[in-house]
Parts: sequence; structure tokens; C-alpha cells
Amino acid sequence: MILPRRDFLTGATASALLASVPARARTPTHNCVMIGDWGRQGQYEQGRLAARMGRVAAEHRSLYTVSVGDNFYDDGVQSITDRQWITSFESIYSAESLKTPWRVILGNHDYRGKVEPQLRYGQQVDSRWYLPARYYSMRDILPDGSTAETFFLDTSPFISRYRGTNVDISGQDTAAQVAWLDAALGASDARWKIVIGHHPVYTAERRFDEPELIAALVPVMKRHGVHVYINGHIHNLQYIERDGIHYINNGAGSRIDPVAPAQDGGIVFPGEHGFMTVALSRDVFQFRFIGLDGRSLLSKDINSFS
Repeated sequence: MILPRRDFLTGATASALLASVPARARTPTHNCVMIGDWGRQGQYEQGRLAARMGRVAAEHRSLYTVSVGDNFYDDGVQSITDRQWITSFESIYSAESLKTPWRVILGNHDYRGKVEPQLRYGQQVDSRWYLPARYYSMRDILPDGSTAETFFLDTSPFISRYRGTNVDISGQDTAAQVAWLDAALGASDARWKIVIGHHPVYTAERRFDEPELIAALVPVMKRHGVHVYINGHIHNLQYIERDGIHYINNGAGSRIDPVAPAQDGGIVFPGEHGFMTVALSRDVFQFRFIGLDGRSLLSKDINSFS
């Protein structure tokens, strides 16, 4: 299903869709904002969307921000003093509500530069940037005492079409990464298991499905009861559910791309810059796509267990 702009402003749910941020749930929640494919020195609406995200993050009481990759276009960064740290990140996401920790992964455009500076940038004093390794996990305790564990992946090395290109994935061991994910998911007793990677696995458009990630990741995620997979790379907002896993494409942080009709019950949003909010409790993962003008484009509650 493609939802055109005019559909957001008509019908019985117009007032809800026009709200910039939902009313807070009665159940205390663990809140964050997420954005992908953003680093363009303020261009392609990056700056305006960052300002909107700052306002929403404040009202949402966001604890941290997640970046789903392609942090710096077109060719990553070259050092920890590269000017893009200022022009694409620090001076753009300057709202106080976004000066919380940023949990970061790498995208293919980051591999077109040097990865090491992105790994080192967060080691500076008072840095909000957190990218301790190419892949890693983090465990959070929710307000009710239940737990969520998020597994942050490095998906570019899985994509064979990058070999021999300026997306320098040489030397990366995907088998070791899958083995790590399998073991880490298996050892986790978290109520929520969330996986984040830059590239999509399944998409609502189907044409952007990544067969190599389907083969490598889906069996592992299904075996260990992963609830949600979040990605960027495709420059729009999409949602689809496949075999019990919810796939959320969140790649509309700057330049956006045309979309094709959604298939298999998925949803795509044409012409919409945006980001997402997450409100997590023991039983519900609620995410919302928020557009450039603050509208709630989609709200979805995902239940952990029946």
C-alpha cells in the first residue's frame, strides 16, 4: 500500500495523524528516536528534519538516538577532524534533546571513506557518538524492570556487489559476524530482541530485498525469536511483517527516492522525509514514523508475546 500525502489529511483519523507526537502512554516506556541516511551537510532537508527531530525528541523524552548508517555522504570521513563531523553532525543535530548518546552503525557510504575514524570519534571526552566496534550489542532495562537487547550489525560486508568497488569491505569476516550474532542472541534472555543493520532484509517493495542477508540473517533471527529488524539504505519509509518478524525501513533522513507500489501487505511512504520514534514497554514496541512537518505518518504497536 502506498499512502499519498493527501490521504494523511482526510478521513476520521486526520486529527490523530496531524499530531506531531502522540499523547504519552499510561505505562512508562523506554523512549528513543532513530534516523538513517542523513549526513549531507544540511542539504536535502537534513537540517530542517534535524530541527524537527530535536523538537520531537524533547517531547518524546528520548533517552538516545540511533543512527542506522550512511552517516556521511558521499564518501564517509577521512579522520576524526574531518570537517563533516561539524557540518553534517555536530552543527546539524544541535538540539539539547539530541545531545544524548548516539548509538551508531556503519553504512555502505561510510565504507567509501575510512571506518577507523568513526570507531575512534566516540573515544573523545564528552562525545555523544557511540560506535565501539563494527558490530556490537546493548542491553537496556525498561521502566518496569523487563529488558530489551539490541544487536547492531555491519551489513555492508555481506553484499557481494560491493567487492572490487570503492565500498572497501575487504578483510571483513561475515561468517564470524553471523556466528557472533547466533551466539549472542542465543545467550540473551531479554524479553525484546531487536536487530539493526544498514541494509534491508525484506522490504515492502520487494525489489530491494537483499538475498544475501535473507540467507545469512533470517534463519538466525527466526531461531532466536527476534521481534524487529530496523534498517536504512532505501531512502524512504517502509514497513512490512514477514514470518513473525517486523521489518522497518527508516532511511529518509536526507535525500529521498521514488517508491514502487508495496507488496505483500507492506506500507511505503512516497515523498516523505522522516525519522522514527520508539516507545518500548514490557509488552509493546510502539514505533511511529514522523514526517518533516511533524505529522505522525504511521503508528504501529508490536506485541512481544500473546
